[in-house]
Amino acid sequence: MNNKQRNTYNSIFTNPIRRDIIWDNEVSLIKASGGTVKEGNGSRVRFDLNNVSLNIHSPHPKKELKKYQVKAIREFLINAGVEI
Repeated sequence: MNNKQRNTYNSIFTNPIRRDIIWDNEVSLIKASGGTVKEGNGSRVRFDLNNVSLNIHSPHPKKELKKYQVKAIREFLINAGVEI
């Protein structure tokens, strides 16, 4: 995991929830953690990591994650056992 991915991880777990986390950086974090990213119809995306899955919509038209997406990703990373 590189520094940018570590910073993204730390940003996801910051309180109050940040509104400037970039979607592509978060996808890179999932992949660096050993997860897979599958794109579905429209903006649907599925993350799989350590037998844990998350179905989520990518943000659009902006590239920053919304608060509910950060919360969902935070819970996904905890459940998947990702720690830095």
